[in-house]
Amino acid sequence: MPPVDPEPNRPAPSENAGSRESRARYRRILRFASWNLAVTWWFELLLPRLGLAAVAERTRARRMQRFARRFHVLAVDLGGLMIKVGQFMSSRLDVLPPEITKELEGLQDEVPAEPFDAIRARAESELGMPLERAFAWVDPEPIAAASLGQAHRAHLAPRDAEETGLDAVVLKVQRPNIDTVVEIDLAALRRVGGWLSRVRIVSRRVDMPALVEEFAQTSLEEIDYLHEAANSERFSADFAGDPRVAVPAVVWERTTRRVLTLEDVTAIKITDGPALRAAGIDPARVAPVFAAVMFDQLFTHGFFHADPHPGNIFVTPTGALPSVPAETATEEPPPWRLTFIDFGMMGEVPASTRSGLRKLLIAAASRDGRGLVDAIQDVGVLLPSAETTELERAMTQLFARFGGMGFAELRDVDPREFQEFAVQFGDVIRSLPFQLPENFLLVIRAMSLTSGVCSALDPEFNLWDSVEPYAAQLIADERGNVVRDFATEALEIAGVALRLPKRLDAMVSRLEDGSVAVSSPRLERRVARLERTARRLISAVLFGGLLVAGAIVRPDDPVLGTVLLVGSGLPLLHALFGGRRG
Repeated sequence: MPPVDPEPNRPAPSENAGSRESRARYRRILRFASWNLAVTWWFELLLPRLGLAAVAERTRARRMQRFARRFHVLAVDLGGLMIKVGQFMSSRLDVLPPEITKELEGLQDEVPAEPFDAIRARAESELGMPLERAFAWVDPEPIAAASLGQAHRAHLAPRDAEETGLDAVVLKVQRPNIDTVVEIDLAALRRVGGWLSRVRIVSRRVDMPALVEEFAQTSLEEIDYLHEAANSERFSADFAGDPRVAVPAVVWERTTRRVLTLEDVTAIKITDGPALRAAGIDPARVAPVFAAVMFDQLFTHGFFHADPHPGNIFVTPTGALPSVPAETATEEPPPWRLTFIDFGMMGEVPASTRSGLRKLLIAAASRDGRGLVDAIQDVGVLLPSAETTELERAMTQLFARFGGMGFAELRDVDPREFQEFAVQFGDVIRSLPFQLPENFLLVIRAMSLTSGVCSALDPEFNLWDSVEPYAAQLIADERGNVVRDFATEALEIAGVALRLPKRLDAMVSRLEDGSVAVSSPRLERRVARLERTARRLISAVLFGGLLVAGAIVRPDDPVLGTVLLVGSGLPLLHALFGGRRG
């Protein structure tokens, strides 16, 4: 889909772009974003410049709570992608304060269901036949209502059931007009991303337009059920023969871009502790298996479920299990399987990024601060030009004090110690040029949700207990590739050696004819910064002069004095904001 022009005076390129509802929705999102950005700018940027940082600090928690409550109301009222944005924010426990994440958790459960008549009309339009003909029975009550669609239990018609070998299925149908809703929401998000890209403190950390486009691509894939069905079969192929994982079969004869029919695999919700124990399953045993399966997706297959929240994973008792090949069976599998559903949001890790993630996991398991920083650079989160000495020292201190602790142990640590370390660590992080590589937000989301699910299954769960054996296996795999890597590197060195004489000759020629140019971007940036500072200093002096002159002259000449006082505002504005880039 081509990018949407986010100008408010131009209609979004869709069938209903001129409708009053679409324009109202678009403007409501922008009004919400612009107001909250203005409030944040005032408190977090302007007040500290005026020496009032204490005011911003004192009111921050209350402002965060107010923002989260207002966004919660907006998301539930509008639905669509606003629910997805809220879900994402609620999962970012590592970045956003608890005042926001706690308010937005459970947002998906508050989505109102679409009337069944509208769902029926949508499904019949897509399938080209009445529901009574396509299915033997469809339950009018949804089993799940999501932001983009909702699911109903059904039974296949006898002929289809005979051909597919399935009877009970789940019919997933998109909400009416969801294409238009998504398009309008993306137009608004693109506009907000453009605003944020002009804020230097944001643009230094992340390419907001690229981030919005990544979110747009994921969202557009989610409303293409044919794409989701293909993802399901690919995921199933990755874990074929693995007794730990099950995936529902796709009924392709009753599947279109907006209607998806799947085998009904409803079982025990992964975080339903009482139901698990009633079935004779120990929740504490489920946690490490779930973590290992997610590790396999990220570090081995490179194709992973990016939305593994508890509603998308069931624990299915199996009884007798099929035989497992000896070479893949390291231990006896449990008498249950993890059943994954909803493959609309999937992530793919390129081979280069996957290699960096493997190094990152190995370094974390080895408590290697230097190796961890190197791995972060390999993944692309930290720019190669970054000065990493302080970060390496901070990582080493982090491992020395907190490495290997589980969540239960971390809760016993003195909060003042946490706060002191967080301040020091935060200063180091803020000074470094971080960026978010493509698709990396999905990796963060998947691991954040994995950690949350494992902690819900077992409060004493220690992620290190799962990381360390997995990292040990990765180390063994890496050693097996040493010979291949050495041969590749030798060929590259040979190629450089062959090209070196010609390149040296060319360089000497350029030196002789004086065509070599030397530049220092860092020096140029510093000079430019000094020039901007000097101009702002002159403006500050001019402001003071005009202010004092106006105050002195005003008693004798009110008109001139008032003009001088008012005119002093212009150099004040330049002193505060002039010469800033971005």
